[in-house]
Amino acid sequence: MNRIVYLDGAWLAETEAKVSVFDRGFLFADAVYEVTAVIGGRLIDYAGHAARLQRSLSELSLACPLGPDALLSVHREIVARNALKEGLIYLQISRGAADRDFVFPKAARPTLVLFTQAKAVLDNPSNATGIAVVTLPDQRWARRDIKTVQLLYPSMAKMEAVRQGADDAWLVEDGFVTEATSANAHIVTRGGTLVTRPLSHAILPGITRASIVSLARGAGIPVEERAFTPEEAKEAQEAFVTSATNFALPVTTIDGTPVGDGRPGPLTARMRALYIADRLTLTEPVT
Repeated sequence: MNRIVYLDGAWLAETEAKVSVFDRGFLFADAVYEVTAVIGGRLIDYAGHAARLQRSLSELSLACPLGPDALLSVHREIVARNALKEGLIYLQISRGAADRDFVFPKAARPTLVLFTQAKAVLDNPSNATGIAVVTLPDQRWARRDIKTVQLLYPSMAKMEAVRQGADDAWLVEDGFVTEATSANAHIVTRGGTLVTRPLSHAILPGITRASIVSLARGAGIPVEERAFTPEEAKEAQEAFVTSATNFALPVTTIDGTPVGDGRPGPLTARMRALYIADRLTLTEPVT
């Protein structure tokens, strides 16, 4: 690939972008990140991602190197510089480089990186087939509401799911599903109610999750924000995950048990269609 990336105020070829070996993002995972989807040159749900970024930074007593308008301008410019029509923008802010010490350094300057990833967001073939998930213990740290780069256990869980012949894992804590490795988890009861876990320190406050819940309520679909067990999920009519990467993606088997009839369900498809139509209508072009 030959992408142009943004690093601390400079636009560089990806092979020229360098970060210090003393950067605390590398040494301590002392960093946060965000992912914004791009469709047809448009930023999807950007305002929500920008707001969550500020919350994550605040929780870690980190400062954003750019103000809101400048940060939006950088997002627009990276799309233009890479001629990105469809895909993702990854942003990462670390506390910066400093001598190794567990105490937060006072004088470190935050490191800001953005890069793009071309991807067929709309035409993911898994939308037609659904994905298989397995349940695994949730062994992540307790502050999952902060979108940090501490992603080792989710990566390990994803690899275990693949080892078992599945696509992803749903993580379980105290008998209840928290979320997937990189997405929020939802089920649809046989009575047609959309059920998703309420916000807390146990899960990431998904931007796509919030949009889907709002759109469902606006469409008259019953919504319950409560915890659910793997057993309830296996007895559900439908299941799906939401994320900036996949929007609403159907889950058709859990631990080898078919969900509903084992095929993507109509309510999942409806929520995906509502989300795409709504976001493309509300979002301004990048250029």
